[in-house]
Amino acid sequence: MTVNRTYPDEPAGEFPSPPRTITDKNDREIEIRSAGLDDREALVEMYTAFDPADRAQGIPPVKEYAIDNWLDTVLAADCLNVIAWDGDDAVGHSMLVPDDSEGYELAIFVLNTHQGAGIGTELLQTLLGHTQRADIETVWLTVERWNEPAIELYKKVGFEICGTESFEIEMSIRLH
Repeated sequence: MTVNRTYPDEPAGEFPSPPRTITDKNDREIEIRSAGLDDREALVEMYTAFDPADRAQGIPPVKEYAIDNWLDTVLAADCLNVIAWDGDDAVGHSMLVPDDSEGYELAIFVLNTHQGAGIGTELLQTLLGHTQRADIETVWLTVERWNEPAIELYKKVGFEICGTESFEIEMSIRLH
């Protein structure tokens, strides 16, 4: 199946790469780093605690076995992942999964206890920096139309709307 996705003509600016430490709006020191093999258990715990109201498009899954199976896909070698840590607790996770064309699909999740503190913005920018260093050129995502905070976040870092034909909005960014 051929995808006719459009991407901006001009590349976005430079983004920071992991690892990095930020102070969120609640004065918590948050470390953002690339995911490693030892991080799986912490991600399962984070997604098990994830608020059902914050789930979108069926992800993250609800049941622990489904979370574990989903992590098999998103933590595969051809995917890029960064995790936000508050001490020893994973509180945010952003990932890129290759699609059937030349692009990568982005997803990002932040625990409700840590939302609204700027972690999502920093996590997203750090994933995009990691992506630039991996020489990935194009990234896209879908977001539900009603999720205005997420849409504004994506626009703020350089994503542009490229499709609006369903109940979801498709957005894309060019990195190189």
